[in-house]
This record gives sequence, structure tokens and C-alpha cells, in this order.
Amino acid sequence: MTTRRGGVSRPPYESFNLGDHVGDDPSAVAANRRRLAEGIGLGPDRLVWMEQVHGRAVGVVDGPRDTPLEATDAVVTKVPGLALAVLTADCVPVLLGDPEAGVVAAVHAGRVGARVGVVPAALAAMRELGAEPGRVEALLGPAVCGRCYEVPEQMRADVERHLPGSATETRAGKPALDLRAGLWQQLADAGVGRIGVDPRCTVEERDLFSHRRDPGTGRIAGVIWAES
Repeated sequence: MTTRRGGVSRPPYESFNLGDHVGDDPSAVAANRRRLAEGIGLGPDRLVWMEQVHGRAVGVVDGPRDTPLEATDAVVTKVPGLALAVLTADCVPVLLGDPEAGVVAAVHAGRVGARVGVVPAALAAMRELGAEPGRVEALLGPAVCGRCYEVPEQMRADVERHLPGSATETRAGKPALDLRAGLWQQLADAGVGRIGVDPRCTVEERDLFSHRRDPGTGRIAGVIWAES
């Protein structure tokens, strides 16, 4: 997981914005993406990005791409040294990997995507490449926490029906969603063997981008790849 530190973007995107769709200078975003690739020891052409749309479409890639995957919120590969990236600024970045099969996935799970099952769709694509849920390791990355994610009661009830375990309350006792809690339960129910949670809240943690806190801000990235 990246933070907002260590890049070249100027305010309000300072400084390590990796989103190319938020109004930042394209040359700054490109420079930041090169820094990310260098930081993980891969060439820029080994990073695969998505055009995220809050859906459940899954892309399976078998090599580098010159452009982001169109209208995609999960990407899967079994190619060693090919890194998959997911951009977030309050939504949940979900990184999945079966170290035995060498199959990895990066998933963008916002409220809409989580509700319609983008994570189970990614797991299904991983299984088609030889992954087994019991061997999969998952990380639920930094996201808006339940104490900060107030929603209308009807919305909370609707998401809870589709993603059990996500309904909660804010500090003030208002209806809220904890998407990471719901996704944790969903992964456990799917038989995923190991689930880790990065507890940082994007709204509370100033080293992370948050659209709810600062509309029009940048994006952090979660990245996963399999070594040779």
C-alpha cells in the first residue's frame, strides 16, 4: 500500500497521487507511477492499472498492457513479475494471492462493488487459474472506517442484506457501514484461509487520500504481484 508521501504532485494532490482521472497533471501522475514501479523493483510496463467504475467486472491478464483495463474493478493474473494495482481514496482495496498457484488479484471494493459481489467474482476468476480459497491470503487495505462512514438507514439495510456484517454505527450513533467488516465475513465464508486487515481509516489518517474528507483529492494504490 502506498501513502500520499514521496511523490511530485502539487496541491491538492500532494504528493504521491497515482490516480490519472482526478484532474492532476498527467506528467506528475506518470512520474509517480514510475517511482512506484522502481520502488517495488519492476519496470513501469509491468504495472497493470484499471479504469474503475464501481462494478463487478473482472479482467484476467497474461502480460503487460499499455492502457488500463476498461470498466474493470478486479484484475487477476498468474504471470510472475506482473504487478496489479488498485486505486482508492475511501473504498476498500482488496489484495488476494494464492502463493502455491502463483495467482494474484487486486480488487476495488467500494460500497456499490462490494454490494454486487466484486470480491466473489475475483475469487471465481482466481479459481479458474488454479487458485484454491483455502490457500488464498487476503489483505483488506486502508479505507473509511465504520465510525466515519455515515449513510442513510435504508442504504445501510440494503448493503447489509447483500454484504452481511457491514452494518454499524458512527461515533454519534448514526447509521453507518463498515465495508471491511462485511468483506472480512464474505472472504471467511468463501473459505479464504488467511485474512489481514490494515486498520487505518482514510478519513482519519492524513497520510492517506480521502475523497470524503477532501473532495477532489488524489488516490493511493494497493499493489500485488507474484515473484518468479
